[in-house]
Amino acid sequence: MLNISSNSLDPNLKKGKFSSLDYVESKKSSRRLIRVMISFGIVGFLILFLPWTQNIRSRGDVTTLKPNQRQQSIHSIIPGRIEKWFVQEGDNVKKGDTILFLSEVKDDYFDPQLLSRTQDQLKAKEMSVNSYMEKVKSLDNQIDALSQTGRLKYEQAQNKLKQANLKVISDSMDYQASLINYQVAEEQYKRMEQLYNDGLKSLTDLEKRKLTLQKTRAERISYENKLLTTRNEVLNAKVELTSITAQYRDEVSKAESQKFTALSNMYDAEGAVTKLQNQFMNYSVRSGLYFITAPQDGYIIRTLQSGIGETIKEGAEIVTIMPALYDLAIAMYVKPIDIPLLEEGQHVRIQFDGWPAIVFSGWPNVSYGTYGGTVYAIDNYISPNGMYRILVAPDINDVTWPNALRVGAGTSSMLLLKDVPIWYELWRKINGFPPDYYKTIDQATTEISKNK
Repeated sequence: MLNISSNSLDPNLKKGKFSSLDYVESKKSSRRLIRVMISFGIVGFLILFLPWTQNIRSRGDVTTLKPNQRQQSIHSIIPGRIEKWFVQEGDNVKKGDTILFLSEVKDDYFDPQLLSRTQDQLKAKEMSVNSYMEKVKSLDNQIDALSQTGRLKYEQAQNKLKQANLKVISDSMDYQASLINYQVAEEQYKRMEQLYNDGLKSLTDLEKRKLTLQKTRAERISYENKLLTTRNEVLNAKVELTSITAQYRDEVSKAESQKFTALSNMYDAEGAVTKLQNQFMNYSVRSGLYFITAPQDGYIIRTLQSGIGETIKEGAEIVTIMPALYDLAIAMYVKPIDIPLLEEGQHVRIQFDGWPAIVFSGWPNVSYGTYGGTVYAIDNYISPNGMYRILVAPDINDVTWPNALRVGAGTSSMLLLKDVPIWYELWRKINGFPPDYYKTIDQATTEISKNK
């Protein structure tokens, strides 16, 4: 009975009539309860000083470490019509294995001999280029011959002009001599005529002098005419010299014009050859695109197109393939407030969906069924879900991840931070403080700081 009043009922109560009351009062449970509570209090107080590993819990999924190892879709580069399938979902394919065969749907490529006909056109254009090149060479030779002939003709004309000038000098000297002879003969005739008039000479002598005068006069006129003819030859030689220069310049210019025309045609033909070569390569590459092949070893996950005779557009997705060889990683997301607490190489404990585990978040060493990982990369830009993505790679110093693990499986991860007492962690949680921030220091850096 509880003694909560000064008026006690014990004297007036006959306890023998109440067996249950006698049983209860005979028990000494209050002392035991106090001892148990004190024991639990002591144990709880000691537990508060046990070490606790601060951590950041996050959900994620299994992915691959490299982009080329992730699931990808195979597209059709050209439009076409599905003619034959060579695989089905779940098949294992090797790099280069044929997945699908397409036929052409554009009328520009219907010709079954398109490549051979294009190659014939290419050869014809190449022969045209060679012909123009030979024509250019011939015109070069013609220009060289004309230039050399022109130089020889010019030298010949120059020599002829020099000869004419020398002949002018010679004829001029003859003309001057004839003039002197004429003057001498004229003076002799006058003296002879005076002597005849004086009766000192006969008429015969006078007539001889007169005949001599006439001869010298004729010689003077002849030499003068010859001089004029020679001077005319000089003018003709000069005209011929100028004519030769103009003639061969015109012929060389005409040959050069033909040469440049041939070069222009050759360049046009070379452009056509280049265009046909490009077209031929495009046709050749396009003919190889009718067979859709596997870009790497992997497994066909899902076919996005189906049926026979169905047409697909350019760039359409055909199948989804998963690479056979890949390096697993974990993509987990953390809140922006926790980003300053993370760094590359930080240890992570991971629980995979489908693998049983007993997890003690504060005591990762006693957890069962978890696997180790290290922070491999931290995104610098926030994800659409408002959190930052963290890429976690397997820890080579920990237990190997399960072989049956597949890309896309869910995970529950713990980013391990600083070790603190439990009482401190409870106090931090109650006050809403973030976990403690710390940096891992390399051993080499520590030794350097100690030496300093």
